[in-house]
Amino acid sequence: MTAPRPPGRVWVSTGHAHIEVNYADGRVLLHPPSVAVPPDAVPQVRAVTSPSWGTSELDAVLPPAPQAPWHWKAAALPATVATAAVLLCGRRHRRLARLARLTAIGHRLPAADTVQATHAVRAARWAARLLPVRWACLEESVTAALALAVAGRGAHWRHGVATDPVRLHAWLASPDGTPVEEPPSTGAYTITHTVRPPRRTP
Repeated sequence: MTAPRPPGRVWVSTGHAHIEVNYADGRVLLHPPSVAVPPDAVPQVRAVTSPSWGTSELDAVLPPAPQAPWHWKAAALPATVATAAVLLCGRRHRRLARLARLTAIGHRLPAADTVQATHAVRAARWAARLLPVRWACLEESVTAALALAVAGRGAHWRHGVATDPVRLHAWLASPDGTPVEEPPSTGAYTITHTVRPPRRTP
């Protein structure tokens, strides 16, 4: 079984516009609804009844996360180094594609349960505080997925786009699809790419 690849590009249609997430070149574009969805794009639909005009409240900062066990922190350290290496080595416009593929490193491993995923996310956020650079949700979620792989588990990784306002987010999910260590506002995101490990357990 080969590692799952991210889709070339995904078009999310809202009725008011098309949002293109291009995993090949890292671009996110906004198209008017009159533009036809290309035949090579993966279509998604996210209904928006009416614009919020910026009046909806969003969580800008996550609250401090509880500490992870030390063995999970130890797994997060090399995972952080690996994520940084993949992020920085290579062409800038290919960063999204490289990181999306990196999350699939544990796709053949038994799926992590909710407790394991929670520890991995908390450990990844702890390790991120040690870095003197911007480390956003994409890098954190990739680090958490790698930490799970170090522990012999596969991650349920998600990447998605919200439509009002337009923004991207990446996160880990539990086996039932519930976002792990994420605010309720994560439900506003339409999933554009996902990595699922096997359902088997040891």
